[in-house]
Amino acid sequence: MQSRTFLLFLLTGGFAAAVNWTSRIAYNLWMPYTYAIVLAYLTGMVTAFVLAKMFVFTTSTQSTGRSALIFTLVNIAAVIQTWAVSVLLAYHLLPALGMMWHSKEIAHMVGVAVPVFTSYIGHKRFTFR
Repeated sequence: MQSRTFLLFLLTGGFAAAVNWTSRIAYNLWMPYTYAIVLAYLTGMVTAFVLAKMFVFTTSTQSTGRSALIFTLVNIAAVIQTWAVSVLLAYHLLPALGMMWHSKEIAHMVGVAVPVFTSYIGHKRFTFR
C-alpha cells in the first residue's frame, strides 16, 4: 500500500510540477525570474493540494482547512529549496560550466524536483495524516 501511495504521490506531484514549471515560463514574460519561480510554485502548490487530497491521501481524518494550513507550511520549506536550487543553478553553476542554452528552464526543472522526498514525508506525516 505504501508503494501505491508513493506512486500516486509521484504521479499527481509530477503533474503539479509540470504546472509549476510551465507557469513559470509564462509568468517570466511579465516578471523577473526570481519572482516567477515563487508565483509558479504557488500555482503548482494549489494543483498539488487538490490532487493529493482527491487521489493520494484519501483516508485523511483532518479537516480540509487544517490540511491546507499544514500543506502550506510543508511547502514553505519546499519553495525555499526550489528557489535556492533554481537560482544557484541558473545564475552560478550552469554559467560556470558554460551551459547557457535554456539554463533557466533546466535550473528550474531541477529545483522543482529537489523537494519531492521531503514533501512526501511532510505531507504523509503531517498534512494528510
